[in-house]
Amino acid sequence: MLSTLLKRLPSWGAVLAMAACSASPQQSISREEAPPPPRVDSGNDRCGAQSVQDRVGREFSDALREAIAEESRAERMRVLRPGDMATMDHRPDRLNIHLDDDNVIVRIECG
Repeated sequence: MLSTLLKRLPSWGAVLAMAACSASPQQSISREEAPPPPRVDSGNDRCGAQSVQDRVGREFSDALREAIAEESRAERMRVLRPGDMATMDHRPDRLNIHLDDDNVIVRIECG
């Protein structure tokens, strides 16, 4: 009889472990929606993004980058392609140029 109990002990342990996991109550985590990104307007255009919005939709090149840098007078500039890693710090003086998979400018903004 003792040997039968010892043989079943591992299966009872597994049953108890599964019961303990399923008995924990589900907690719902409320998540607030993120605020919308800052809009480019004349009062918030330290990077000069407003002056180069006509470049959206064009294919990006080194020559276009130089022209955007000159016209916007941005102190800093970065080009972001799909999948690129980027810091999430907001720098109002930095011009961000977002490209799509075809190397076409889809968005130009400060940050």
